[in-house]
Amino acid sequence: MARDWEQTFRNWSKPSSDTEQEKAENAERMVRDAIRDSHTLADRNVGVFVQGSYKNNTNVREDSDVDICVCCYDSFFTDFAFSNGLTRADVGVVDATYSYTQFKNDVESALVARFGRAEVTRGRKAFDVHANTYRLDADVVPCFEHRRYWSRNGHNGYISGTEFLPDDGGLVINWPKQHYENGAGKNRATGNRFKFMVRALKRLRNEMQRKGVAAAAPIASYLIECLVWNTPDGKFGNPYYSADLRAVLAHTFTATRSVEECGEWGEVSELKYLFRTIQPWTREQANAFLLAAWRYAGFE
Repeated sequence: MARDWEQTFRNWSKPSSDTEQEKAENAERMVRDAIRDSHTLADRNVGVFVQGSYKNNTNVREDSDVDICVCCYDSFFTDFAFSNGLTRADVGVVDATYSYTQFKNDVESALVARFGRAEVTRGRKAFDVHANTYRLDADVVPCFEHRRYWSRNGHNGYISGTEFLPDDGGLVINWPKQHYENGAGKNRATGNRFKFMVRALKRLRNEMQRKGVAAAAPIASYLIECLVWNTPDGKFGNPYYSADLRAVLAHTFTATRSVEECGEWGEVSELKYLFRTIQPWTREQANAFLLAAWRYAGFE
C-alpha cells in the first residue's frame, strides 16, 4: 500500500504535547530557582530564559532536551565591526571585573547545589542537567550579553545578543530574541505554515537518519529551520501540506546549488549569514540533503 504522505506531513507538523511542554517549563523553572538561590549570583544581573526550538515552537518529539540560557548582563562582549569607526572610549566601555570563566564556574556551582553533582555534567559549551519524570533534559548555557555596536547619522547604539566561550576555545554568538521575533512574524505571514513545515521537515530528516540515508546524517535541526525561513512567504499556504513541503524543498534545493543563489541567505535572526561564515554545515551538505528529502518523499 502506498504511503499517505499528506497525512504523514500533517501529523509531523503538529507541535509538542502539553505534557512535553510542561516538562520543559519545569526544567526552566528549576534552573531559574538554582540561579536565584545562589549566594554568589544573588547580586548579579542575570536572566534565565528558554531559547532554541522549544522557545520558537519548532521542536519535535525527537528533540529530547530544552536549551536554557543563563545570561549575565553585568559584563558583556563587544563588536565594533559594523560601527563606522566607533571605539570603546566613544561608548564608555571599560574592562570588566567579572570574567566569563568566573561566571561559568558560578553557574556550575549553583546547578550542582540545586540538582546534585550526579545530575549535572559539564560540557565544552553547556551544562547538561539530566532529565527525570518531572523535567526534560536541559542544556544550560552560561552567556554574557553580546553587543554589536552601530553608528548612523550621528546616533550610536547596539544590538543585543548572547555570547559564550567554549572550554576548548573559540566563541559562539547567538541572537535568540531576534530569531524568535522574526520566526513569529513569518509564521503569522504564512498562516502558521512556516512552523508547520519546519516541524514536518525535521521529522522527515529524523526518519531518513533512522533509515540510514547518508545525506541526512550531518543536517542540524537549526539548519532546517533556517532553510525553511529562506523560502518566500508566497510558497506557503497551498491547499495541501505536501504541496507546501514540495515548494520548500524545490526552492531551497534550486537555490543551494550555487553560492550565487544563496550567498545572501541569513539565519532566522538575519544577523548571521547561513553559509558565508564558518558554520558546522556546508551549502553542499544542505543541497545533498534537500535532494535526498525530495526523493525520499517521492516528489516528482
